[in-house]
Amino acid sequence: MPRPSLASIAAALPETVPFTGPETIVRRSGIRLRARIGANENPFGPAPSVIAAMSAAARESWHYGDPENHGLREAIAAHLGIAAANVMPGEGVDAILGMAVRLFAAPGSTVVTSLGGYPTFNYHIAGYGAVMHTVPYIEDREDIDALARAARETGAAMVYLANPDNPMGTWWDAAAIERFIAAVPDTTMIVLDEAYGEFAPAGTLPAFDPDRANLLRMRTFSKAYGLAGARVGYVLGEAANISAFNRIRNHFGISNVAQAAAIAALADSAHLEGSLAAVRASLEDMAAIARRHGLTPLPTATNFLAVDCGRDGAYAQAILDGLAQRGVFVRKPVVAGLNRCIRISAGTEADRALLDQALGEVLAGLE
Repeated sequence: MPRPSLASIAAALPETVPFTGPETIVRRSGIRLRARIGANENPFGPAPSVIAAMSAAARESWHYGDPENHGLREAIAAHLGIAAANVMPGEGVDAILGMAVRLFAAPGSTVVTSLGGYPTFNYHIAGYGAVMHTVPYIEDREDIDALARAARETGAAMVYLANPDNPMGTWWDAAAIERFIAAVPDTTMIVLDEAYGEFAPAGTLPAFDPDRANLLRMRTFSKAYGLAGARVGYVLGEAANISAFNRIRNHFGISNVAQAAAIAALADSAHLEGSLAAVRASLEDMAAIARRHGLTPLPTATNFLAVDCGRDGAYAQAILDGLAQRGVFVRKPVVAGLNRCIRISAGTEADRALLDQALGEVLAGLE
């Protein structure tokens, strides 16, 4: 029977999801999830004030959220001390990355990123028909000099850098990032993913330049603010570039509940500080657990730890699989050189106790 054909770009793509969620693992294995510490979520959750705001907004869910996200744009701008014209909210960084690729990378153009970097960006590169050029990590960090050089040599439409980095948790200071930005051609759009910026040491995030026409900076409420399930983030940039998102964005994409949550989260600085402290304490404990079992945690500027398992990717995968068999969900990098590590998100005290026990059992079985 005749049937409509997929568009050529879509027809060439696999039917895949960039991440295997813990829910999928549970459905496949039948093993009860006991510790969810693999998706870089914040288990300490949103503030009570945020939950109250969401509850109140839920009663108004019979109507659409503001398609201009006006209140949220103004709140973000006031929080950062910049103009609202330099801010555009979206349905989490993942959706904003897709819109950015659609806006600035025509089909067939080159986009530069790091080999082993955030896979959702790669998903969007393929989904919009651009060509991906990758640069290896260097000493567990994204190689900013090589990224800038590749952008120049390939005439790239876009170049992507996460700082702090996912999946390794490493980072560059603001001076290094500014040097990277200056080295990228003015015709190449830089995507600077700062999803973990709130966790980073002082001096990591450069000052905002509202006139820089080839820079988009991505941030989120999913990590530090504990709102991963609400799906709300934002992009910062030069006003004309920010306005361009109105050409393609899903204008009703952020629900009234999510908008209210994000506005309330920005207003509750005390909860944010407490959440950051709880994450730091959790990661210190997790690092101690890793060391106690003979593994090496890497320094981190995020809400997760990359833990060097000391051998190769197959050994790290065996550890990950063994933890999964015990209901402890973690993830790992997949690219050679990075795949010697597993990646463990900050967890509650109960999560950490389960990790400690399960890790000991798994490693004993691999000796």
